[in-house]
Amino acid sequence: MSSSLPRTRVRVPGVAGRRLRSERTRLTIIEAYLSLLRRSAAMPTAAEIAKTAGYSVRSIFERFADLNALTLATADYAIQQGQAEAQARDVDADRATRIRSHVHTRAAACEKWSPLWRVLMNTQQEVLELQQRIVLARYANIERMKLMYARELATLEEPLRQPLLIALATLISFESWDQMRDCYKLSVEDAEATWCAAFDRMLPATPA
Repeated sequence: MSSSLPRTRVRVPGVAGRRLRSERTRLTIIEAYLSLLRRSAAMPTAAEIAKTAGYSVRSIFERFADLNALTLATADYAIQQGQAEAQARDVDADRATRIRSHVHTRAAACEKWSPLWRVLMNTQQEVLELQQRIVLARYANIERMKLMYARELATLEEPLRQPLLIALATLISFESWDQMRDCYKLSVEDAEATWCAAFDRMLPATPA
């Protein structure tokens, strides 16, 4: 007679399924938070987020320690989405096409993510990790410009290149977009045209 130890069934699909559902819930909460930010400048409450997401307040705090943790997770989500959406296009095109392409992509990002950016700016002193995300987003903007305007930037000596990039990054910032859209009431098309004209004036001449 042979004996064997009882086998323990490991239901990997069940565990994976629970993790997947939990991740979906987490993502739904983040998207609900973003949706509320786009509707109103006021910081949403946990109850409002829960109602919009279709979950309980308890479900939020099972996945996020507090609303600051939710803001940080939303920042990470936005950075990932924003980088995917802002892929450099028309890199080898002529100067005018590159400027239009870059500005259009950047304008779309500002239009979509400005509500979250305002929250990040207001919350960064409470959540130090947010400062790192803000710096990361700003440097990503500069790296994209290095790629889009490599020909023009190559005509400058290094000591002149970085100050120009910083000035261009400030020009094409979320804060700049907010001023054009909310303060000066420019349409998206007019705001893009303003950026395009400024870029064309500020960039060095394109080498033949």
